[in-house]
Amino acid sequence: MILIDGKKAAAELRAELKEEVTELKSKHNKVPGLTVILIGDLTPSQIYVRNKEKSANEVGLKSEVIKYPDSVEEKTVLEKIQELNSDETVSGILVQLPLPKHIDKQKVIETIDPSKDVDGFHPMNVGNLSSGYESSIPCTPLGCYLLIKKIEPNLSGKKAVIVGRSNLNGKPMTQLLLKENCTVTITHSKTKDLKAECLEADIIVAAVGIPELVRGDWVKKDAIVIDVGINKTDNGIVGDVHFDEVSKNAKALTPVPGGVGPMTIACLLKNTIDCFKRSQI
Repeated sequence: MILIDGKKAAAELRAELKEEVTELKSKHNKVPGLTVILIGDLTPSQIYVRNKEKSANEVGLKSEVIKYPDSVEEKTVLEKIQELNSDETVSGILVQLPLPKHIDKQKVIETIDPSKDVDGFHPMNVGNLSSGYESSIPCTPLGCYLLIKKIEPNLSGKKAVIVGRSNLNGKPMTQLLLKENCTVTITHSKTKDLKAECLEADIIVAAVGIPELVRGDWVKKDAIVIDVGINKTDNGIVGDVHFDEVSKNAKALTPVPGGVGPMTIACLLKNTIDCFKRSQI
């Protein structure tokens, strides 16, 4: 079995992006800029944002983090986003989720200029992705897609099963694999026989938030299995896939941690650079 090393793949992608930023700087005399808005003091969010800032600096992006307390008014955040929309030095805007309850997530997402939406959550980018047009692609499914392509460059005709139908991962993942001529099935909590669906799959992407849901006897020989789940249990952090069991059958499998996570941040940098390049046309 191939252990899909997300840390290594992310390091390779960052090295490519660093070269690209150097070229863009010499061509345009400026570099892409990423601005992250962080509201409140949730520890996981702080860790994510710190990692994003570190990675952005590593590849040579201009990086800025704007911090607000939990009590910040929604109006203040929306006005800041509008200000960033018109700032030419900002190529990408990301508002770290989750948000405090008094701030409307959808309103925040829709206020971001779609051309600076590096998370790919704006309805215009969602629509463009599902229509097969150019768009910002959500970072986690993009990372999963790039990891799958490293193992199997030609996905045409493959059967893919997505476990989980979220807007963050399941739905965009489906669009990416459809574009590669896969036959895609989205499964979820109401699916009648989840095991039977998974046994048909050449590719399984598990992103449902249930610890070790996908078992060894759910996976056919030589399937590629991507585990997006991060679940805290008494035995530590585990994914949505039972790693020990599935590793006996799968052709390739991502570990948790060290699989999809590092690629998510690398793809955020990629999206920022792509937004910058589109703005220069």
